[in-house]
Amino acid sequence: MTTTFFLVRHAAHDRLGRVLCGRMPGVTLGREGKAQAASLAERLAGEGLAAIYASPLERAQETAAPVAARAGLPVETLPALNEIDFGAWTGRSFDDLHGDSTWTGWNQARHVTRPPGGETILEAQGRAMRCLEDLRARHGEARLALVSHADVIKLVIAHALGLGADGMQRFEVGPASVSVLVLGAWGAKVESLNERAFLGIHA
Repeated sequence: MTTTFFLVRHAAHDRLGRVLCGRMPGVTLGREGKAQAASLAERLAGEGLAAIYASPLERAQETAAPVAARAGLPVETLPALNEIDFGAWTGRSFDDLHGDSTWTGWNQARHVTRPPGGETILEAQGRAMRCLEDLRARHGEARLALVSHADVIKLVIAHALGLGADGMQRFEVGPASVSVLVLGAWGAKVESLNERAFLGIHA
């Protein structure tokens, strides 16, 4: 018995690529992001979804909403799908972080670096994998959409591929992308990675 997870990264917002938003409130989809979310709803419409779960952050909730409406399902919020807690880095621009020695260490060896006041990627990976295992136990043979964030999805994929947590930097998970993971008692299998079935995405 296997559970199929459609791992969806939230759609684009106006701070993308400029600010480390993390868990800061008020980050919502821009016009492009709303169009991407509508395309996602069409992409997932025929997948026979049994449930739709999303991170509590606005950008994830807004991405999940049209998917849920198209499927005739509610959006269920799961804190375990939340973005990594970047602590004091939250809301800082990438230009500003560039000269921070801890930020440099984070990008060179994330598995042994903790954002100031935040969580490590191993902690984030652990909560994400426990979440998927809990959902598998709850739903069994089912197809579920999970709307989350790039690094969280990358950590799940890295685990499924048998990579160390820093292996997450070897592949891309773009805005409004879909990656498909199958999970069973025997382990995990990645069926697709970073599907982007529409034009106009800027990473």
